Amino acid sequence: STSVLADEFATAKEAEAMVAKTVKALGADRAGTLAAITAKDKAYVDRDLYAVVYDMSGKCLAHGQNEKQVGKDLIDVADADGKEYMKERVALAKTKTKFSHDYKFRDPVTKKVLPKEAFCEKTGESIVCAGVYKR
Repeated sequence: STSVLADEFATAKEAEAMVAKTVKALGADRAGTLAAITAKDKAYVDRDLYAVVYDMSGKCLAHGQNEKQVGKDLIDVADADGKEYMKERVALAKTKTKFSHDYKFRDPVTKKVLPKEAFCEKTGESIVCAGVYKR
């Protein structure tokens, strides 16, 4: 381990890898993968990095950090600046298979609201995302 700080937080490359792994797992076992993500299985939760799955209407299907989000329609949620990031994310998923998306979100490690970049991939009628905090 080099620096504690560097190892404590996930990288963009790790986020993209988690999205790819999650998309593949959903293809093999959709229900099991959604349940594993929300159960905070180590395959889908790594430090401040976690997978989230939404449907194309903005409803949360699985969340690796907050199980209370599962089943909720999040289409109208906004970040600390008032940016309606779920509306943007759903709109992007209608035209792109893979995309990244900037917004602000509370880091589960530090509890601070920080700029975040989500890496997302549309698979079927689902959007899989994992993001990194910009420090």
